[in-house]
Amino acid sequence: MRIFSGIQPTGVLHLGNYFGAIRQWVELQEGNECIYCIVDYHALTNEETEPDVLRKARRELALDLIACGIDPERTILFVQSDVPEHTELCWILGCVTSYGDLTRMTQFKQKAAEQEFVNGGLFYYPVLQAADILLYLADHVPVGEDQLQHLELARRIARRFNSRFGELFPEPQPILGKGARIMSLADPGRKMSKSYGPEHYVGLMEPEDSIRKKIRSAVTDIGLTPGQEMSPGVANLFTILELVAPGELVAELRKQHREGKLLYKHLKDVLYEELMNALGPIRARRAELSAKGEIDEVLAAGAARARRIAREVMREVRARVGLD
Repeated sequence: MRIFSGIQPTGVLHLGNYFGAIRQWVELQEGNECIYCIVDYHALTNEETEPDVLRKARRELALDLIACGIDPERTILFVQSDVPEHTELCWILGCVTSYGDLTRMTQFKQKAAEQEFVNGGLFYYPVLQAADILLYLADHVPVGEDQLQHLELARRIARRFNSRFGELFPEPQPILGKGARIMSLADPGRKMSKSYGPEHYVGLMEPEDSIRKKIRSAVTDIGLTPGQEMSPGVANLFTILELVAPGELVAELRKQHREGKLLYKHLKDVLYEELMNALGPIRARRAELSAKGEIDEVLAAGAARARRIAREVMREVRARVGLD
């Protein structure tokens, strides 16, 4: 399968990103043709994005992804803006996209309701996302449930283009994320996210003292009695623990919870130790990669490989729509 996925360079890769998506990206490299993109054009829809911060965030994210296991030798890893065909195809696809479809995008409605100034890029975001995918004739896209509506729009756009100009684009199928849904340690009713503030996420490369502090202050519940139902905060700690700790250890702590004997301080201490053991190799690899100082060359090579595909597809697109 040819697989495409993208991630915004928003500065910090956190546990939710890694266990919810990136770890699956790493697994998908086995036996598939994978194309992974750092989508910096998409990041511009955020009004708070500063130019110097964006430049640095792209490189930092690339280092994080490679440290997590993305192999640029067998996978195409590149920055979106290094392949200008993305925006060219975006405009062409926008001309076969229904305005009504764009007004129905749930994520646009949610984000627009939270912002005083709503830029046009936020409205057009799903068309660029469709261009990202279709430019590489991708068969499959790993997505979370919150992105299914956007992927379905990409399929409709491909269908409309094919109907008008002849069969070219496959209709990309979703690969639903199988990773755990990790919630905020400070508010377990919310998904772990950088947008809520630093107390709501744990970064993969965050200093150990900061991670320890966040875990120790994680929301749990008041007291514990035998047979008590697990609160959302405690359940979230167990969700993370199950991803990094031996099964027998998790089972023992669950047993203690059922019997009303579990000390939350002990649970948090165990979680911290197991989490740092799991992240240790990634963090060490990240430091090694950063010291080498070769990330710009790696991304340039990835962009060159991506452009070879993109140019061929755009040559065909331009011919079909009458631009060549």
